[in-house]
Amino acid sequence: MSYSPSVNEHRQAAPRVLTFAVLTVSDSRTLDTDRSGQLIVDLLQAAGHTLQVRSIVPDEPERIRGEAERWCREERIDVILLTGGTGISPRDQTPEAIRPLLEVELPGFGELFRWLSYQEIGPAAMLSRALAGRCGETLIFCLPGSTAAVRLACEQLLVPELPHLVHHSRASS
Repeated sequence: MSYSPSVNEHRQAAPRVLTFAVLTVSDSRTLDTDRSGQLIVDLLQAAGHTLQVRSIVPDEPERIRGEAERWCREERIDVILLTGGTGISPRDQTPEAIRPLLEVELPGFGELFRWLSYQEIGPAAMLSRALAGRCGETLIFCLPGSTAAVRLACEQLLVPELPHLVHHSRASS
């Protein structure tokens, strides 16, 4: 696929190594049983990026928002990736918890994710409320909790494009 000269210039100016954080939203997973969170770590580290922090919080909006907000404020993190809580069950509240932190939303992420997901799972893709945006200079991505969804988002959207997105999210860009 060919891109415009400006996209290629931005990609060349983008940082090569990013720092990232992984927040799993679950009432039942532990670090030992969190396959989706571990898959994010594995895929981003394989792409050369550095894990800064990883945690698990229950499906409670205040806890989700609090951890993400603290990471945006206190840590030097380029990207926060959340997994879990993006469906439509009553306990799925990750988008509602994160949306107030976002200064800028990236609706294209959710749209592309659902389009790619539709190609794999059909109309059930509409159940995903994948979300992304920027809090200060930190990018935040809310992914579903399934490993298939995490793999799709990371391999087809995030790993190829995160450096370019971080380049744009920084104030000096």
